[in-house]
Amino acid sequence: MTSTARRVEDLLALFDRPQACAAELLCDRHPADAVAFTVVEPDLSWRDWTFGELRTRSARLATALGELGAGPGDRVATLLGKSAELVVTVLAIWRIGAVHVPLFTALAPPAIATRLGGSGARIVVTEPAQRAKLGPHDDIPAAWRLTVITTGATAEHPGDHCFERLLEAPPQPVPVAMGGDAALVELFTSGTTGAPKGVRVPLWAVSSMLVYQEFGLDHQESDVFWNAADPGWAYGLYHAILGPLGLGRRSLLLHSGFSAERTCAVLAAFRVTNFTAGPTVYRALRAAEHLVPPDLALRHCSSAGEPMPPEVSDWAEGVLGVPVLDHYGQTELGMAVANAWHPDLRTERRPGSMGRALPGWRLEALRPASAEPAATGERGQLAVDVAASPLMWFTGYRSAPGRTAERFTADRRWYLTGDTAARDADGNFHFTARDDDIILMAGYRIGPSEVESVLLGHPAVAEAAVVGVPDELRGEVVAAHVVVRPGRAAGPELAEELQALVKTRFAAHAYPRIVHFVPELPKTPSGKLQRSALRYAERPSR
Repeated sequence: MTSTARRVEDLLALFDRPQACAAELLCDRHPADAVAFTVVEPDLSWRDWTFGELRTRSARLATALGELGAGPGDRVATLLGKSAELVVTVLAIWRIGAVHVPLFTALAPPAIATRLGGSGARIVVTEPAQRAKLGPHDDIPAAWRLTVITTGATAEHPGDHCFERLLEAPPQPVPVAMGGDAALVELFTSGTTGAPKGVRVPLWAVSSMLVYQEFGLDHQESDVFWNAADPGWAYGLYHAILGPLGLGRRSLLLHSGFSAERTCAVLAAFRVTNFTAGPTVYRALRAAEHLVPPDLALRHCSSAGEPMPPEVSDWAEGVLGVPVLDHYGQTELGMAVANAWHPDLRTERRPGSMGRALPGWRLEALRPASAEPAATGERGQLAVDVAASPLMWFTGYRSAPGRTAERFTADRRWYLTGDTAARDADGNFHFTARDDDIILMAGYRIGPSEVESVLLGHPAVAEAAVVGVPDELRGEVVAAHVVVRPGRAAGPELAEELQALVKTRFAAHAYPRIVHFVPELPKTPSGKLQRSALRYAERPSR
């Protein structure tokens, strides 16, 4: 047995057992004086948080959550930025055997309401800047009876609980052990049609996250590690929070939004050695090359969320001192394919390749008609061999059996990612396209249906369809094709109204930066929308 295969077995044995306890595995077993997170503020002031401090504070909050009615299996949501309060809260949730429901801070109230309603969460921990989104208002009425905990020592909204006051509770004596198959997280992913789907992440899935943390990212104990992705989404949650907690190794959290200038400042000031982010971050750094300090300490740079352009990786090698290696995963998988940094798995970098299957995974490019592996170099649907992938933890969407069936072949042997790729003779996968209509903007996966639903809520809109349009900085941006109702005027004023509506009713980052008013939408004879025709119309050569 290889050392990597043995490591996979050891991690599964640790996390996938009936007596497994999330709080113990992710916090309490690590040395109390070891630094778990360094939280960096926008002005670059910072504070180290040790595992001992996190243990004490989360145990106190666990007692308070229990007194508020939360218990094993209950969903508790967070609407928080990258902060110590977020880490304390998720550990407290797991101490009582409850399930964490992440809410991205850029989401608007309707999108938040959809996720709260879909999960059944009735306790939400938030921060003052986000509090107004939780109502009561039309989207989240008072009848929902949300219990809201607001960070800080005081709560301006009547009935809210103060985070710091709750930490005065006595610490929970013993954390709840729910077992490896118990749900740890319920994370919502948006698809091409219908409402967002809840992905149930069991505790034992952390073993998969640690395989990527160790072998894909090569996160060493000596590293100053920084994953710049937001923990409101999978990559940031899995590998800025869960992966480092599982390994017991320090992670930076920047309590701020993105800017190229601040990213360069953090890389330099904290002597970051291991950095990972979406391609948009690297493209922004490239565009602001004059801000990049000449003496960075980087030894690894990684990317995930969308394909990494080879020219950006080449630029990074010249300016940042190391290339950016591309990695691939999904909310439903974690990370399964990588140009791995670990010395035992490192191979020659192939431009345009996202790498090979990580230990514990087997993937193929399948021919659509036969579900048989495609020939070398032939494009096929990227799929996971379920039986041959001991780290494959996803089994289906919560309360969405129809969407689950679409993800697996009839015999359940293959999980279908919805992406297409070709594999070369050395086992490297090359991303070719998406089979679905997900828009990848700056590393965020935007499902067109949620944007379209908001657009259709405007009284002037008869029909609407959105697609992704190539963008040099963000990878893709949202373009809306809108048919207006008879008697309504199309023009810049309506376009601005629609953009603002998406910002306020769905998410600020997902608004259509391009709005086309068209007489009709392209459809098949059966009336199905032809998104491919819209994407074709958006080609730069048009």
